[in-house]
Amino acid sequence: MSLIMHTLHVELGERSYPVYIGRELLGDGKLLGQHIAGSQVVVISNETVAPLYGERVRSALGSRQLVTEIVLPDGEQYKSLQTLSTIFDRVMADKHSRNTTFIALGGGVVGDIAGFAAACYQRGVNFIQLPTTLLAQVDSSVGGKTAVNHPLGKNMIGAFFQPQAVLIDIDTLHTLPKREFSAGLAEVVKYGLISDEPFYRWLQEHMPRLLAREEAALAEAIERSCANKAQVVAADEREGGLRAILNLGHTFGHAVETGQGYGTWLHGEAVAAGMLLALELSARRGRIDRAEVDDFRELLLGMHLPVRPPEDMDAAAFLDLMAHDKKVIDGRLRLVLLQAIGAACIVDDVTDAELRGLLADR
Repeated sequence: MSLIMHTLHVELGERSYPVYIGRELLGDGKLLGQHIAGSQVVVISNETVAPLYGERVRSALGSRQLVTEIVLPDGEQYKSLQTLSTIFDRVMADKHSRNTTFIALGGGVVGDIAGFAAACYQRGVNFIQLPTTLLAQVDSSVGGKTAVNHPLGKNMIGAFFQPQAVLIDIDTLHTLPKREFSAGLAEVVKYGLISDEPFYRWLQEHMPRLLAREEAALAEAIERSCANKAQVVAADEREGGLRAILNLGHTFGHAVETGQGYGTWLHGEAVAAGMLLALELSARRGRIDRAEVDDFRELLLGMHLPVRPPEDMDAAAFLDLMAHDKKVIDGRLRLVLLQAIGAACIVDDVTDAELRGLLADR
């Protein structure tokens, strides 16, 4: 029997939707059915997640007129236009109409590509997120960012497209490999750094419980992360200003992911190293104390996350890749820094000389 531990709402007027956090939610047909408009469903998963949870979701869907299951290869390298096309091939071959519902069952890659497919198919169909990784649960499943990668840049082709609902089943975290779990924690810590100093202090204190995957601690961390993101998204859905603070460390991190080849570094690993660079730059600009940088480095080490970018990426490689980032506007690179723990700011006056010095000293 499912147990909803927390429910929050992303407030976007007529596009508002609930985020449910609890246990055994993937098998709750009544809860899932509330957000399926018609009798046609497309379940998009990958070869790792589908064997674990596919049958549970199929049972929850019951006897519907048409259910198409699409199992993608697992990995960031498959988040591409080619994979997107294979989804459309199946959906069109099975004659899904405009009232179909796409369901993303998996981590961030599945959620991003399924969401983008839903945004494009017949100019937009219903979409539900069933995130199964910590990173997807606290970040990519909430907020409506969908995309695929391009060889020159991560998430450069996509759309803002909000789901009908997000069902976060924390039971899925018990099958998550240690490396992926740690990568997800990077995004959890991000929310404390950018907008919620009390949450950051809570994370410093309760990290051993989170690493032990205690259910109460996980539910609390996920709820507070999603609440922070929902508040930012409600204020700035399409990243016209405030929402950019969610990208703390991401400009550096995306450069790492692109430069190393998609999938070599997990997203959360690259973001962790990127956030430490952002905090270091914040300290060099006199915005935060160096002690906070050192404390954050120790927190990352305790979370089994990298604290420096790849040795084979020099400053020139970073600057070239960062020039292709989505956050470059009119040739000016915008970076997210900290004014204090729990208070982020967006700057566009960081010079190449500053970045070269920062990256040379890593």
